[in-house]
Amino acid sequence: MPRFAANLSMLYNDVDFLDRFAAAARDGFQAVEYLFPYAYPAPELAERLRAHGLQQVLFNAPPGDWDAGERGLACLPGREAEFRAGIAQAIEYAQALQCPRIHVMAGLVPQGADAAAVRATYIANVRHAAEQAAPHGIRILLEPINGRDMPGFFLSRQDQAHALVAEIGATNVQVQMDLYHCQIVEGDLAMKIRQYLPTGRVGHLQIAGVPERHEPDVGELNHPYLFRLLDSLGYDGWIGCEYRPARGAAPHATSDGLGWLKPWL
Repeated sequence: MPRFAANLSMLYNDVDFLDRFAAAARDGFQAVEYLFPYAYPAPELAERLRAHGLQQVLFNAPPGDWDAGERGLACLPGREAEFRAGIAQAIEYAQALQCPRIHVMAGLVPQGADAAAVRATYIANVRHAAEQAAPHGIRILLEPINGRDMPGFFLSRQDQAHALVAEIGATNVQVQMDLYHCQIVEGDLAMKIRQYLPTGRVGHLQIAGVPERHEPDVGELNHPYLFRLLDSLGYDGWIGCEYRPARGAAPHATSDGLGWLKPWL
């Protein structure tokens, strides 16, 4: 049976962030993920998790200046010191929150940058992150993101991500397979799942309806079929619900749109 984690950066936007833990638990979620924890003290977040019986299953390493449009540091030559400081901070939070996964965002390729230098920087940075995370039992995840939502992102395809994982060569580096991004870039999701899940290199899944990124029962994908496929292949990880409720931030918009989830709880 699939296990679902509420993405608190996108869901329950009708209430303050710290109140979203309670809302997710009330709706039957047993786990949460979100983009970044760093605006809040780790003990405060840990207490929210404990109080509501939730597991923290994923968050992102610091991405650089998010408000200025940066989307990760891993591929950016010259930003290595900042990247390393961010990894140290992410690992501290992961330990405090008992979170076993950190997504390291690749970043936007700088205009005019040398492709070989960008790739080499990325590989070296991810290796460093993996080395720092390994003693704590933390996995580093790499996520391909579609170029429509995030133009210029370094990593966009599943085969690219899996080739990089193989080259990096660290056992605690895996792919974060977001089926929304994968459908937009590549399609053929069932065959991609059959191809990559048995490799053991898929560490986390995420879902959203395509193309609008609303609830999974809205759009062109047959998620119940994909969930049954994941079951048949023995996937026992979490599936992050990283979508925007179709009713936006209207009161109870997230809860009212969870009809798709009830058969799986």
